[in-house]
Amino acid sequence: MAGVMFLVLLCISAGTMLGVRGEDPYLFFTWNVTYGTLSPLGVPQQVILINNQFPGPNINSTSNNNIVINVFNNLDEPFLLTWSGIQQRKNSWQDGVLGTNCPILPGTNYTYHFQVKDQIGSYIYYPTTGMHRATGGFGGLRINSRLLIPVPYADPEDDYTVILNDWYSKSHTALQKLLDSGRTLARPDGVLVNGKNAKGDGKDEPLFTMKPGKTYKYRICNAGLKNTLNFRIQGHTMKLVEMEGSHVVQNVYESLDVHVGQCFSVLVTANQDPKDYYMVASTRFNKQVLTGKGIIRYTNGKGPASPELPEAPVGWAWSLNQFRSFRWNLTASAARPNPQGSYHYGSINITRTIKLINSASQEGGKLRYALNGVSHVNPETPLKLAEYYGVADKVFKYDTILDSPQANVANAKIVTQPNVLNLTFRNFVEIIFENHEKSMQSYHLDGYSFFAVAVEPGTWTPEKRKHYNLLDAVSRTTVQVYPKSWAAILLTFDNAGLWNIRSEMWERAYLGQQLYASVLSPARSLRDEYNLPDNSLLCGIVKDMPKPAPYSI
Repeated sequence: MAGVMFLVLLCISAGTMLGVRGEDPYLFFTWNVTYGTLSPLGVPQQVILINNQFPGPNINSTSNNNIVINVFNNLDEPFLLTWSGIQQRKNSWQDGVLGTNCPILPGTNYTYHFQVKDQIGSYIYYPTTGMHRATGGFGGLRINSRLLIPVPYADPEDDYTVILNDWYSKSHTALQKLLDSGRTLARPDGVLVNGKNAKGDGKDEPLFTMKPGKTYKYRICNAGLKNTLNFRIQGHTMKLVEMEGSHVVQNVYESLDVHVGQCFSVLVTANQDPKDYYMVASTRFNKQVLTGKGIIRYTNGKGPASPELPEAPVGWAWSLNQFRSFRWNLTASAARPNPQGSYHYGSINITRTIKLINSASQEGGKLRYALNGVSHVNPETPLKLAEYYGVADKVFKYDTILDSPQANVANAKIVTQPNVLNLTFRNFVEIIFENHEKSMQSYHLDGYSFFAVAVEPGTWTPEKRKHYNLLDAVSRTTVQVYPKSWAAILLTFDNAGLWNIRSEMWERAYLGQQLYASVLSPARSLRDEYNLPDNSLLCGIVKDMPKPAPYSI
């Protein structure tokens, strides 16, 4: 019947429904967020469960699917989830960070509704409120390529998600009190692989099984708090095929450094003797190495995994060289064959360069982390809501930091306030992350993928552009910065909204090492940005204000 949209709901599994519409397919989820007691490291502790699962449910979607997730917060604290790496085209309302969303209050629910538009790849979701990320609420989010668009490898026998975490046996409330008191997090107590650590006593159940001779896809993500984790599979090599939404040149690796917030997809062939094998994740760049293990079992396996674990690399020079080996696969089709405007990104003129220098110091007797001397705090009114309602001047100021800070800003007094950059819509921008500290950094940008064109030791100068990869740098969402080093990224700010740039080291983000990029479309048109959703939670000074006139075409 012309002009009528038919909707059929098909129950797939508990808490999941698939909708069939006359438009792109809908996936429906109902998630109950609760506390539970588990013993990931052998000691009972409080964890955050989603539908009684730890890690949370895996979202298995396809490019352009509409995802509707009704989240019931049964915790005793406000709660939010972010969908890290999902570009949320024109829709920062669904980003799930405190700069754009009011948190879901205890005993209430909120329905996220977003489209995984023109994307493929491996991603994670996790909480952004307090230190909830330290005790659960995280999981995998995969976006498969549509059948019409081929991927540059044969279909695997199966597709597995591997969530890695450095892990603390203290509760999230205890860790938050530690940070609020002015102290820092100590080293973690262990490492988990999909929420567990195999004991190696012969009683461990396998996390995954493989049929001899078959090839499997493993999506490996670091959802931890602060440590780079080196991942390897006993007796097997890994062919890297995708990272954070981009097909890559298919190099073979014995191990991969997975920095905080990053995801890789690899192909592994079951071509060894039929028995058990360990997948191993161990901390990097620390004096004391912590290791987590999980079992992979051949379906016709006839023996336990060897207790001799493959060794991890040493030092960060090895890791830097591995980064340099990553290349974008320019011959592969993708969900969006022309991401961020052009394959020839290296020939686009840079309109603005922003250098961000991280620092740490005591402010008011308490530890704070900063970017260009400003340690971000979230006001009671989310920044995006303040903009939309026309009361931004009552909540924050734009551009309180300089694009080109003095080098000594790393040692300067830290100012605590909202940190918001005003970006011009559709401008091509260069961002430099410069790390003067002795610790690793990892940065993520919501709403976009960017070209990670360089990661190098030392300090950045304009002459360093001569060494950028301007041909086939990987388009991704997270980039690491080594001690006393810098990283450069390029992107077009073509996605209107308000977007979080944050440290993935969660204690650093919690204590201020983040900011927001405000990308306003002067047209105020639905062509560029969606209106505030009808079900949006309101808080702060906009709670009882009349809604602004909506955008139109």
